[in-house]
Amino acid sequence: MVRHKSALAAQPASTRHDGALALSLESFGELLHLIQRGPLSPVPWQDALQWLGKHLHANWVTLMLRPQTVDRAGLVLVAQAGSQVRGAGAYSQHGYALDPFVKLPPDRIMSIDEVIDDKTWRNSEFFRQFLAPYDIAYMLGVDFRTEDRVDCHFRICRASTEAPFSEADRAFCAMLLPHLKLSVHMHSLIDGMESERKLYAGAVDRMMVGTVVLDETGAIVSTNSVAEEIFAERDGLTLSHGAIRIAYTDEARQFQDLQRKAMAMPAETGPVLAEAMSITRPSGKTKLGMVLRSIPLAEWSEGKRRPAVAIFIRDPERKSQASEDILKRLFGLTSAEATLAVMLANGLTLDEAVYELDIRKNTGRAHLRAIFSKTGVRRQTMLVHLVLSSVAQLV
Repeated sequence: MVRHKSALAAQPASTRHDGALALSLESFGELLHLIQRGPLSPVPWQDALQWLGKHLHANWVTLMLRPQTVDRAGLVLVAQAGSQVRGAGAYSQHGYALDPFVKLPPDRIMSIDEVIDDKTWRNSEFFRQFLAPYDIAYMLGVDFRTEDRVDCHFRICRASTEAPFSEADRAFCAMLLPHLKLSVHMHSLIDGMESERKLYAGAVDRMMVGTVVLDETGAIVSTNSVAEEIFAERDGLTLSHGAIRIAYTDEARQFQDLQRKAMAMPAETGPVLAEAMSITRPSGKTKLGMVLRSIPLAEWSEGKRRPAVAIFIRDPERKSQASEDILKRLFGLTSAEATLAVMLANGLTLDEAVYELDIRKNTGRAHLRAIFSKTGVRRQTMLVHLVLSSVAQLV
């Protein structure tokens, strides 16, 4: 990601005339850019919160993305003057329960004096613990909810040496609010998609399938850990200068043809192309299986780095990671039966599994009969298919 020069360095501090906040269009545009970029930053909205602290003459700016609950800590981003943005763990665990400046009317910009009188406020436990030690004298805030029902709290604080918040400050925050709400909504969407991506990627990894995604130019966009292990073995299939290389010329030519065909297919409403081939390994091990699948263009897709082709690689000699514990729960298998089922799914014959387990062949046959009875299959090949396609591989 290209980082633009931050407004903290590029823009002068705001000035105040008769209590009004004075910002140039250039400066305000920079703030909107920082808010929009916030969901993509390593620490969300770090630059935007620091910008607001400087230009609003605030010593603290906080954005709560997730309130504290009984079973989960809150998520509070804190910008303190002169420091990097960080999470406020202490507030999440203890301060939220004491804070009187919460549960404000939605989308209404309010100051602390509208919620609690000054004497009660300054004598409160929250003020003594969380505000007085940091010279927080004035607070302005708003609570809002995004389109996907994320409840957020935004607070701006000033020291006793600064002026109270003015009507111009309130108007500025009100103007900022819809942009902040949209940015938090986008962050929530991105976070959800990333969580879903990791879930599916983990499931594919557990199934021992290597995945490679190519863009429209044929460059690699991403690989999973299984594919990286297969490439590292350099046995018929390798990576060279960011491209897939195949050991044997005929297969390399076939791969290039299939790749070009897959890249030519994507369209909004067109069919998805899937082509398969095998990769010979110089070591003499069982051939790798490879499937190339075109990735359809979305209606509004653009750019050369969008995913265009997905490649799935299967090594028949890689062992299944089926969970014995889950097999026991799914089918009521005993520990011995589940262990045998996994070994058979990994390609061992019954004789080989019995030898590895150091049990008698009659015992192994008895376990297998019990497995057949509990799973409802009648042949060992059906059992292998059942285990390999079971959710036990995904856990």
